[in-house]
Amino acid sequence: MQTVTLELFKENMKFSAGHFTIFSATERERLHGHNFNVHVTIEAQILANGMCFDYGLYKRRIEALCRDWNEYFILPTRSPHLRIEESEDYLYAHFNQERIPFLRQDVLLLPIENATVEEFSRLFLEKLTEDPDELATWGLVAVSVKVFSGPGQCAACTWRKSPSVI
Repeated sequence: MQTVTLELFKENMKFSAGHFTIFSATERERLHGHNFNVHVTIEAQILANGMCFDYGLYKRRIEALCRDWNEYFILPTRSPHLRIEESEDYLYAHFNQERIPFLRQDVLLLPIENATVEEFSRLFLEKLTEDPDELATWGLVAVSVKVFSGPGQCAACTWRKSPSVI
């Protein structure tokens, strides 16, 4: 089986977001933000027509995810050290005796343990690989997502097709 690796990291595959990283039950970073960049690598089978599949589908999905996450303050919903309290217009993050207020419209709650590039890359990957039938139809062998918080600093998560059982 001949495969090829496609790399997708266009200018609009980025999002700006605020966050803080939780280090322990009592220690966290101060509120700050980054211009995050997303780089996706796809390994797929080459078809008889000399191409893999219409990878524009993935470009559009990546761009849509970046738009969905852009210009929000990201809070994790699965942290054992953070409790989220929601009211009509406000959201409060409770951490170690602190009650941190946010306007509800400015916050994006994500199903992650911590607001880190590690978790962002994992969640991006889950969203891009959630349909096993689609992955098989397109002949995908591997998908890797890197999320950069700045030049030279990123985390990557990879999905690989399970080897066939004979």
